[in-house]
Amino acid sequence: MSGYYHKFGINDVFYNRIKAHPQNEFFIWNSNVYYNNKFEESGSFTGSVPCVPSGFVNLFEMNVDRNPTNTGFIYPYVEKTSDKIRLSTITDGEWHHSYSYGENITGSYRMAASIGREYFSSGLSGSSNYTGSALKNTFDYYKKISPLYAYSSTALSIDKSSDAACMLTIPSIFYGSSIKKGTVDLKFYITGTLIGRLQDIRRNGELVQTEQSGTATYSGSVAGMVLYNEGFIYLSGAWNIANTSTDPAYTFDASSVPKWIHFGAGANDGLGPIASRSSASFSVEFSGTNYTPNVTMMAHAKKGELNHSNNFSYMKYGQTKSLGPYTGSTVYVERNVEIKNVVSSSYPDPTGSFQKTTYISKIGIYDDEKNLIAIASLAKPVKKTEDRDLTFKLKLDI
Repeated sequence: MSGYYHKFGINDVFYNRIKAHPQNEFFIWNSNVYYNNKFEESGSFTGSVPCVPSGFVNLFEMNVDRNPTNTGFIYPYVEKTSDKIRLSTITDGEWHHSYSYGENITGSYRMAASIGREYFSSGLSGSSNYTGSALKNTFDYYKKISPLYAYSSTALSIDKSSDAACMLTIPSIFYGSSIKKGTVDLKFYITGTLIGRLQDIRRNGELVQTEQSGTATYSGSVAGMVLYNEGFIYLSGAWNIANTSTDPAYTFDASSVPKWIHFGAGANDGLGPIASRSSASFSVEFSGTNYTPNVTMMAHAKKGELNHSNNFSYMKYGQTKSLGPYTGSTVYVERNVEIKNVVSSSYPDPTGSFQKTTYISKIGIYDDEKNLIAIASLAKPVKKTEDRDLTFKLKLDI
């Protein structure tokens, strides 16, 4: 089939936005991070098929089962020319001074992300804790949702600038636009036994302790806050959440008792595995919020249309393969070409009454300049006769 262009009508194109909530779970143990229960798979050329450490996701997933020696890595590059085209990671200064004309400017596709953790022993305003102090205005902005977001409050005995705390950092590749409220669930284990649990059951950012080992002294207490749009989980609960009479020993620092400010130790924070922390494990669960623009298009094949083909198989066998007219300097002759009858019959030899029949297998989508921008391929070609009126529903996620 060729040469048939049909313009979409005003009721044929619909623009929508799909809202999804992908679920995420990180499990942290002995300075190792595991994501959604995925195990590290070895390949033919590398110990990790995705070419990223355990607990990480590969942004482009282009360097699968590759290493620099046997296969080399795939990478983006652009040649330095006078048109000043460069990679987005290259600054003006680097483009002018670090590369010569004709030299290739290279980048990397080995981009990966995972959950991270920072520990603030002397509060968010410590001399080297720029990440924490930079969030001061963000915390104060959300005070209208919960007063416990306040960076500093004498009435509530809050001073995030000096209170010991830890911060879990979640890259946006895991949650999309924001973390879904009411889905954050933190669990603290000692030798596999749950000793404490935090949940944002109030959906206002407050992480409330809902389970505790032993007596429920701190049950209902708020141990931290969630910055849903920014991807941060702030934990400041400094009380002992274990039942010291029955729970095994756990040593994070000199205090030797598990606290919420110790949560997630070893989650890409530079803390190596040691025996005193190996009894502890941590679970971080949450759902994200992703918005995907979607276009739905109705492509119509009306009665009496799209029933001719320029494919040679459309003609009866044994005829010339030239479908066009015969032309010369003094002659112009149009040829009569017989179309093959593909209508079946209940009798062994004769065919049924003739019908122009085509089979639709692909639908091309074009822009205003007739540039092909998408192709919809049908799993099975659809039979189209002159008396059939068909509509194909096409969906495109952007």
